[in-house]
Amino acid sequence: MDIKPIRTEEDYDWALAEIAPYFDEVPAKGTAEADRFDVLADLISAYEAKNHPMEALNPVDFIATFMEEKGLQQGDFAVVVGSVSRASEFLNRKRPLTLSAVQKIHQEWRLPASVLIQPYHLEEDNAPQQAVAG
Repeated sequence: MDIKPIRTEEDYDWALAEIAPYFDEVPAKGTAEADRFDVLADLISAYEAKNHPMEALNPVDFIATFMEEKGLQQGDFAVVVGSVSRASEFLNRKRPLTLSAVQKIHQEWRLPASVLIQPYHLEEDNAPQQAVAG
């Protein structure tokens, strides 16, 4: 295997170029190419985690991103959390997600509860407050 550690941005660019063709033509499991893909993916992931960490989304942004990706509207969210007004309050950060809402979102949409329970700021009276599920 012609794989090397990723220590620099040049190495990173090389690894990205090497792995790109595998997304067009996925190698068969158990082959040397599949092993090469797995090793490259692990190296890239480790380098990105160390050198290009992504900030985690707060629960409201996470829900909004999920809804956008799935083509869901606020009305769809209202069905899950119980009412249009409650959905609006949650999405506009006027009210913190409740434990009940977190459980419903997790059950209905299979979003990880560990993300949904993270603290975030509310937008109440122009004075952000920290919100937690409860």
